[in-house]
Amino acid sequence: MPRVILMGAPGSGKGTQGEILSQMWGVPRLAPGDIFRDHIRRGTPLGQEVKSYSDAGKLVPDAVVIRVMEERLAAPDAQAGWILDGFPRTVPQAEALDELLARLGQPCDAIINLEVPEEVLLPRLLQRAKEQNRADDTPEVIQNRLQEYYSKTQPLLDFYGQRVIRIDGTQPIPQVTAQIQAHLAAT
Repeated sequence: MPRVILMGAPGSGKGTQGEILSQMWGVPRLAPGDIFRDHIRRGTPLGQEVKSYSDAGKLVPDAVVIRVMEERLAAPDAQAGWILDGFPRTVPQAEALDELLARLGQPCDAIINLEVPEEVLLPRLLQRAKEQNRADDTPEVIQNRLQEYYSKTQPLLDFYGQRVIRIDGTQPIPQVTAQIQAHLAAT
């Protein structure tokens, strides 16, 4: 079963593709954002901590994300394969992930970046905010989140270099899925 890292800016389609591929391949989609939203909904101490960052449009600190993902990757359902959606987001997270995967004996098969220009991302994120009634998706918070992404996450493309498979995320969803599958089949 494949082990894939999905990368891309907020609103690039990582969650959608992650869900589709998870069902197709029968592997879990591991998304720190989903884990954190669950904790926020349940009002756990972790949820309260994460909410303070989210409300300000900031990324959760690396140490917190790494701890949560280490627990999740060690779970029994993640042993045969997984799709990482929204992790790693920074070079230190990627370095920690490389060490963790080596320790767990779970090599990554592909790193996929869904590329979508900002002028397409903003309307997508505003539409998502309306549809999902997400209070954290105000125009100001969206702009902060994109700036955080560009400053902290974009360097991951340099870190992973030639390993990154670049996919045009502005295409219709089925075409994006087909391109991801085609690239994985070729590796």
